[in-house]
Amino acid sequence: MSSSRVISIVGATAAGKSDLAVAIARSLGGEVINTDSMQLYRGMDIGTAKLTLDERGGVPHHLMDVWEVTEAASVAEYQRLARAEIDRLLAAGRTPVLVGGSGLYVRAAIDEMEFPGTDPEVRARLEAELEQAGPYALHRRLAELDPAAAEAILTSNGRRIVRALEVIEITGQPFTANLPSNTAVYEAVQIGVAVPRPELDERITLRVDRMWEAGLLDEVRELEKVGLREGRTASRALGYQQVLDHFAGECTEDEARAETVRATKRFARRQESWFRRDDRIHWLSRPAGTDPVELLERSLELIGRQGVPAA
Repeated sequence: MSSSRVISIVGATAAGKSDLAVAIARSLGGEVINTDSMQLYRGMDIGTAKLTLDERGGVPHHLMDVWEVTEAASVAEYQRLARAEIDRLLAAGRTPVLVGGSGLYVRAAIDEMEFPGTDPEVRARLEAELEQAGPYALHRRLAELDPAAAEAILTSNGRRIVRALEVIEITGQPFTANLPSNTAVYEAVQIGVAVPRPELDERITLRVDRMWEAGLLDEVRELEKVGLREGRTASRALGYQQVLDHFAGECTEDEARAETVRATKRFARRQESWFRRDDRIHWLSRPAGTDPVELLERSLELIGRQGVPAA
């Protein structure tokens, strides 16, 4: 077994990355490291589609249920945690299998990435503007200053918009100039799971339906008791934000459900756009009816060609 390789499985939400990562980890004697920013939150299980213990097939999963919903996400903190797990697994002769659709988290884990400092005064001023004008107004400003950053950041994600504007003001450079380069810290085989757009849209709709049936509203109601609504990051997660709006009387339950589907489809397109810009990712097509065993075999063949033998 190679002692220096990392496997990373990426792609849009609902593409089937998690199941593939488990199968690869079992084949290679590896363990899974989460690169989905929202699966880091404790208690956010249904809405983030975390695998159940049974679905994990006995494969250890790391960096799930790390943060309380009241904590703001930090890519820098995630980087520290992820690299500690990667180094620990490599030292033990285990293959780290990263999986998730948060592109910045994937890059922070495996690529060179330095984080600009913060300026409390600039941050406070921008957050005050966010409170007063809302995220869409700040997003328009970001689009003028750094179109690439605006393309990568959701218009509703006020926290990340503020951070991007803060970095631009502090450094005098576009926020994207501070994003990771394609210089890897670890040797990595990166696999993208590609699902045709019409089918992906169907999978997203089905996933949201299943989340509702599994009790997403009850999950949000319980998390609201421990501060979800005040959580600057967690409260804006897909599904959770829409259900919170419903609880606040801003929309009906059916409207919240429909908006979750629409927002998730938009997010999936952004994910694909982000990952397609990285030419190191090897894409495997997964059209309807693809046998999971066949997808695993194709993945292992690719990994073998890149120099990581099966266990």
